[in-house]
Amino acid sequence: MSLVQDQIRRLDIQVDRFQLAGGRDIAALVASAENITEASQRDVSYRLNTLKAVSRALSTNTSSPLHRRRKVKELLTQARHGDAVESTSSGIASQEADLEWLVVAKAAVQVYGMILTTLLEQTIPLSDDMWYWDKVLGSYVNTAIYTIQTAPLRLWAQAKDIYADAKEKYRSRRGLQASSEEASQTISEGWRQFYGLVQESVKDRSLHQARTRILSPFALRRTEARKKQNGLQRLREMNSTGIGLLIDEGLSFSVPDDYSMGLKAEESPKLTQDEWRSIVAKSISLMESILRNVNTLDSGVAEFEEGVFTSVEEDPEIASTSSESNGALMRAGQLIDRLLVILNEHLPGQEQRSSALTRDYARPNRFIRYWPVGMFLIVFGSTILRFLANRRAIIQTWIQEFGVTVVDFWGNWIIDPVKKLIGTIRHDEGSEVAIMSKDSLKADRESLERMVVDFAVDHPDETGRIYTELEIETIRTKVKEGDLTPVLKAYERDLRRPFVGTVRGDLVRALLIQVQKTKVDVEIAIGGIDSLLKSQELVFGLVGLTPGLLISFAAFSWLGGVFGNRKGLRQNRKQGETIRVLRNIDRVLATSLPTENGMLSYKDHGLLLCEVHVLRQRAAAVLPSDIHREFLEDLSDLLDIRYGVQRQMKVVERIQWAYAKWLR
Repeated sequence: MSLVQDQIRRLDIQVDRFQLAGGRDIAALVASAENITEASQRDVSYRLNTLKAVSRALSTNTSSPLHRRRKVKELLTQARHGDAVESTSSGIASQEADLEWLVVAKAAVQVYGMILTTLLEQTIPLSDDMWYWDKVLGSYVNTAIYTIQTAPLRLWAQAKDIYADAKEKYRSRRGLQASSEEASQTISEGWRQFYGLVQESVKDRSLHQARTRILSPFALRRTEARKKQNGLQRLREMNSTGIGLLIDEGLSFSVPDDYSMGLKAEESPKLTQDEWRSIVAKSISLMESILRNVNTLDSGVAEFEEGVFTSVEEDPEIASTSSESNGALMRAGQLIDRLLVILNEHLPGQEQRSSALTRDYARPNRFIRYWPVGMFLIVFGSTILRFLANRRAIIQTWIQEFGVTVVDFWGNWIIDPVKKLIGTIRHDEGSEVAIMSKDSLKADRESLERMVVDFAVDHPDETGRIYTELEIETIRTKVKEGDLTPVLKAYERDLRRPFVGTVRGDLVRALLIQVQKTKVDVEIAIGGIDSLLKSQELVFGLVGLTPGLLISFAAFSWLGGVFGNRKGLRQNRKQGETIRVLRNIDRVLATSLPTENGMLSYKDHGLLLCEVHVLRQRAAAVLPSDIHREFLEDLSDLLDIRYGVQRQMKVVERIQWAYAKWLR
């Protein structure tokens, strides 16, 4: 649902409120009339029922508030073809007048919606074209590209001028021929003469351009771009002013602000019948004047507004009418004719003029913008294809190696680390992290115990006593704790007589036992490190898996963005567009020149409506349904110009922080 549809529904409801007599029963009214024949009764009933059916068909409905242009024209033609019924009954005349005016009002609402929709559709795309010219003027590279793109158009225009000039000279010379010999020239001689005139025209134009041209072709293109940008700016301002005039002055059934401020719709003072009919008539004249003058870019916005109001005030058909007079029926019929003229002439004419102006000032079409690329492909396409064909084997090898690399990466850096991680979670023995065998320390420690015990038994202390089993067990316990006192004492004795100890082998034996002790100590230290690794093996598994997952995620994200449905990218783009529209709304309000009562001018109001119309469409794609209803309430506050620009800027700030979650 758009702003135009909401406006059409609101106006249609207001028109229905003014239908005071339209609800009376037609059959009972005709039957109660006096001095009327049966045939006249049938004509009266048919006429009134036709008007009632037309008014009902022109009413808004839930699916489509704005009807098609062809349907509205058919309904107006149907209502106009019926002749006014001559009856002495004032009730029948009043009923017919009411129905006539009801048809006029409802048709005016539909035409109003068509014009408003047309102006919005013509104005909103102009911003993109203005941005294109900004881009051309903002960079010398872009200006050079634009110069190359439009070169064929300039050459074609110059060729047509040269041809027309040569043709004119040829005709003038042929007209001056007097002799029969000159008149009997052959075709080849005529073409030779014409070709000479073409060369002469080219030479004359080249000399003239060399003498008169001050700016370079590059500077001329920048001047041309600036001229087109200014033309689009004027067209946008005029269309926006027309939209503002339609919204503020067209079909304005509301009572003055002094009365309506703070009152509900049902509490507001009601307009009289003559007042609302006068509003409908003036609105039709206003729509005619806007359509005639909105594309006159020679005048400014102020002249356009003044011309529209002057045209409405000086319209000879705008006058108050009474519903009880025959003039009222004539007025309604005349307004129907004017609505048909709007639909058949003024609106199509305005669309044609707007399309012509847009073509003159808009950016070049796609064929002109991309012909250099197409020409490049045509010229160098075969060379590129031959290059690819000659290196077909190399390209195939690259593709195969790339595929093998992807498969190996997936298997070695994704699948295998995942399997190991799962085994770690399950505490699988095959997946445990270890830097030494499981029973290595136990075997070396038991060997050290046996070596120390055997050494102690073979070398009792100086008293020569023999160790008991309890003492041997004590030695084993001390060895487990790292105490090698018996061996060290014997080692100290042998150091006093190293030669004897070496010959007997005791010194070497003591040294080997200490080597075994060192080995056990190293294994104990390694066992501690091993225990630490085992306690953190889940962390190591995750760390080993992380690089592969990150690379895979980045690759799949890129592939999804290139070949997928791009839903996320479209969502981000829509959010970015919504932010830009909010920025445009804030700029319109900040740069506006309020009127004496602090409200927006017609031009600024029209620009605001265009931006809000776009914002409403963009927000519908990013906001949830329940939030969207609240958003529409804020947009309604934003469009309420009665309280001034400052209040509207506060509404913009509220929209920015209240919906930042979905718009950013």
